[in-house]
Amino acid sequence: MTKYDGMANARPKNSDRRPRHLPGEEGVWVFILGDMMIFSLFFCVYSYYRSLDPALYLQSQALLNQNFGAINTIFLLASSWFVVLAVHSVRGGEGHLAPRFIALAFLCGLAFAVVKVLEYSEKIGEGISLVTNEFFMYYFIFTGIHFLHVLIGLAVLAFLWRRARSGVHTKKERVFLESGASFWHMVDLLWIVLFPLLYLMR
Repeated sequence: MTKYDGMANARPKNSDRRPRHLPGEEGVWVFILGDMMIFSLFFCVYSYYRSLDPALYLQSQALLNQNFGAINTIFLLASSWFVVLAVHSVRGGEGHLAPRFIALAFLCGLAFAVVKVLEYSEKIGEGISLVTNEFFMYYFIFTGIHFLHVLIGLAVLAFLWRRARSGVHTKKERVFLESGASFWHMVDLLWIVLFPLLYLMR
């Protein structure tokens, strides 16, 4: 066997690889990337103004309840993990498990919302609001916009759960599930940046 025969035999191995797959609809990714660009601009603006008066930001940051932030981080990470399990169960031919995983993801997201409401209530009860100072203006605006994303994501998860109960049989239904999952992962990612930026940054 010549070296050319060996090269010919090796080619099919590369051709057997599955083509890269973009989960969900392309339009959803356009929205996700656009949304993340807007948040990136928010983060840059916040970092700039923080650098102008770090003492004010540190003093205000000390008034936040880091336990609430950490608990909510765990809830969103767990929720994203359950969404991943739901998508993998469908891809692995075990679609009957998807509704359970989506329900667990929804409950974790709902727990995040409850904790965030408790945190807002605590701050308002202490006389802290949007107009207290520059730091809390950014805190309430950024976390408020993110909270809106969480509520939209919960509505998406509820819809996916209802659809998954009937079964995910077609490619179109699978792509729809992946689109919803991608949006929820974006919500999780945004919080992963917001938590250290607002609660931990020194």
